[in-house]
This record gives sequence, C-alpha cells and structure tokens, in this order.
Amino acid sequence: MARRESRAATWDAPPNIALVKYWGVRDAALGLPYNSSLSVTLDRMRSRTSVAFADGPGPDEVVLNGAVAIGEPRRAVVALLDRVRGLAGETARATVRSENNFPTASGLASSASGFAALAAAASDALGLGLSPRALSQLARFGSGSASRSIFGGFVEWRAGTQEDGTDCYAHEVYPARHWPALRDVVALVDRAPVKEVRSAVAMQSSVRTSPAYAGRIAAVPRRLAAIRRAIGRRDAAALFPLVMEECDDFRTVCETTEPPLDYLTGTSRAILAEVRTLNRERGRPVAGYTHDAGAHVHVFTTAPLVPRLRRRLAAIPGVRSTLVVRPGPGARRVRGPRSEPARRGPLR
Repeated sequence: MARRESRAATWDAPPNIALVKYWGVRDAALGLPYNSSLSVTLDRMRSRTSVAFADGPGPDEVVLNGAVAIGEPRRAVVALLDRVRGLAGETARATVRSENNFPTASGLASSASGFAALAAAASDALGLGLSPRALSQLARFGSGSASRSIFGGFVEWRAGTQEDGTDCYAHEVYPARHWPALRDVVALVDRAPVKEVRSAVAMQSSVRTSPAYAGRIAAVPRRLAAIRRAIGRRDAAALFPLVMEECDDFRTVCETTEPPLDYLTGTSRAILAEVRTLNRERGRPVAGYTHDAGAHVHVFTTAPLVPRLRRRLAAIPGVRSTLVVRPGPGARRVRGPRSEPARRGPLR
C-alpha cells in the first residue's frame, strides 16, 4: 500500500471478552496461539492512545494512565514500537500517551484494547496504511487478544497452521448489530487484585504444567463451532451453557497449573454460583458467565432480564457495581481536537 506522510496519530480501541479463550502460544516469538478463539467486542469501554514520532536521539517516552511507564509495561510498548519502526524503515523516537476509561490489569482486557490502539496509532503515524487484517497481525505482538480488538462485533482469531504465521489473523464473524438484544452485564468486584504476572507468562506455565491442557486444546474446536452457530442463530439457550462450559474448562487449566493460577475472589465465585441458581430457577439457560484472567465477571443475558440480573448481582457482598454493555465497534481513528476523550469518568 502507498505510504502516507504522517508523524502523529490517535486511535481508540475497545476491549473484548473471549467466549472461547486463547491460552498458550505455540510460537512465542511470533505470538501464534495453540487454538483459535472467539470474542465479543465491548462498547463504551475504550483505550485511547496517541503516538507521535520525532527525529533525534533519546529514549521513547511512554505514559500510561497518567504515569510514566517503567519495567515490563514500558518494555512491551517499546517492543511493539520497534516492530512498527522496522516495518516503516524508521528510527525516530516516540512519545506514547494512553488512557483507559475502565480498570487496568484486572481481567477486563486492558492489554487487548491498549495494544490494539498502540498498533493502529503507531502504524498510522508512520504512514504504513495497514489493512485491518494486517493490523490484527501486528497487534498480537503486544497482546494476543489485541488482534481481536481491531474489529467490532463478534470476532474470531484464527490460530492458523503456517509456521510463519501468515494465516494467523482475526476477522469479524458477525457485526455488532447482529444480535440487538444481547447484553453483557459486567460485575465489578471490590478488591480485585492487580495481576502481578502478565497473562503471556502465566499461560505458558499452563502449557508446560497443567494436566488438563491437552484435553482442553482437543475440545476447543468443537466448542468454538457450536458457539459460532449459536451466535449465528441468536440462540441464547444454546449459547449460554456453552460459554459457561468453556469458562469452566479454562479455569480448570489455570487452577491445575503449577503453581496454581487463581484469578477469582470469593465474590467472583459467588457471582458464578448466582448465575447457576438463576438458570435453575428459570428452568432454562437465561444467563451465562465468563471471565478472563481477572476477578471481574461478565454475565451474558438478553435485554429483558437485565434489570432483574443487575439487582441479584448487586445484592452479592463485594460486588462494587455492574456495567451493562453491548457488542460494539472496533478500533477507530480519532480525528481532531473535538473528538470525545476516552476518559469520561466512571462507567455505569
């Protein structure tokens, strides 16, 4: 593609919640996962990232949520910047400023949204003109889940089989408008621990040590196909049990890792139990839970049940608040100073 002259750009990107998880890579250098995954892109929550390049000596400046980044967070950002500079044949230093309007490093996929926005803004600033597919392939070098945050709606990240990763990319399966009644009630828990070990490191421990890992990898293709069919038919009764089955399988792998990976709190587990109770009371699946590597829990349901579900979740000790989101748009360029800032105060 023709390169466009530019030295600065700002992009928004959303987090996503995986209905079928990716957990472990077959090639760490290329970020190639063992299994394909499928996610829902979330509206309302965004990371906004600005990247500006300037000639001259000096280190990159990286500011995340108002604080100068150090250690591993800074290293990961600079590594992705170096990859973009290599693609562009550039050596310019960068200034990066990124903010989230939702909690960071607590299982709400802030790395997915942050690295998707970084990949898009940095490549745009250097005029690379990458396609969405190519952006998804670039973003995975920062965070695997970031490949899915390039797109809106329901997104599949194909694991691929090629050793060079050319057939490993994300794509939209259904647009955000495909299922107007679907809702994700995000239950935010008090005292959610900040992850001390990045998921990229933790998942490889699971690959090496969890006795449940091989069985999970064998089961995922069937489950992904069934979940994709349920979404296509907008079949909540079929989708919700599959989503919970997948989440439970993922959690088993984490908890059987050495040392064990336990991302949930007592409140998180009470939320899972409440969803099971609600489904039993209704005599059919009306909600389905999932979570990533963090304590907050996503509960999928349909619009008519949202008020009742929020009341039940709010009554659980330790639930700080609930946030209702829908499938939303993917990464997008911010144009001009009048654009709405990513940080809009507390989400409700």
